[in-house]
Amino acid sequence: MSLTTSTFGNDALTGGFADPVFDGQNVFKMMMDAMARPGTLQAITTEVAPPQPLGIAAGAIGLTLCDHDTPVWLSTSLGRSSLPEWLSFHTGAPIIQERLEAAFAFIEAGMALSSFNQFAIGTQEYPDRSTTIVLEIESLEGGKDLALSGPGINGVSIIAPVGLPDSFLRIWNDNRALFPRGADLVLTAGRQFLCLPRTTKIIATEM
Repeated sequence: MSLTTSTFGNDALTGGFADPVFDGQNVFKMMMDAMARPGTLQAITTEVAPPQPLGIAAGAIGLTLCDHDTPVWLSTSLGRSSLPEWLSFHTGAPIIQERLEAAFAFIEAGMALSSFNQFAIGTQEYPDRSTTIVLEIESLEGGKDLALSGPGINGVSIIAPVGLPDSFLRIWNDNRALFPRGADLVLTAGRQFLCLPRTTKIIATEM
């Protein structure tokens, strides 16, 4: 029996990028655009099939950004799936248990969150040493309007996600108050995603 098949199950070997270089570059460009223009909805067109319950966009982001130098923390259901082996096989990223050491954190839909301070928030000298949180939610459209403002946004931009944690605005305001420290957030739903860098101001609106 080969080392590959003995170390990883079949689910870990399949579902990656068909063309890792081209597909990874494509998703990376989308991520950079989404971070530069907070709240802009992006849609993954590349075929990728991460282990459930991780969504397609979150899986594509993981394949693109994670490598052997980026420790990854996974929420409970994701950690119990074949995702740890899938990420390790396709990216070489180490899966860790300590949230404060994670470069990336992938969180399943519906998981309760009380604070982003459980993750790395960087330091005043090195604010980039923080966790990027990839949070799966029900949908990025059709929910209550949230108004975004700040760098990269011309005036005000509106998003309407469905399935955010109940205390999301408090969590986000606490995170933003730490600037230049703080976590960056990527919201995903199926093939869609949007980015919310720590500089973005978010308020509820009746619009």
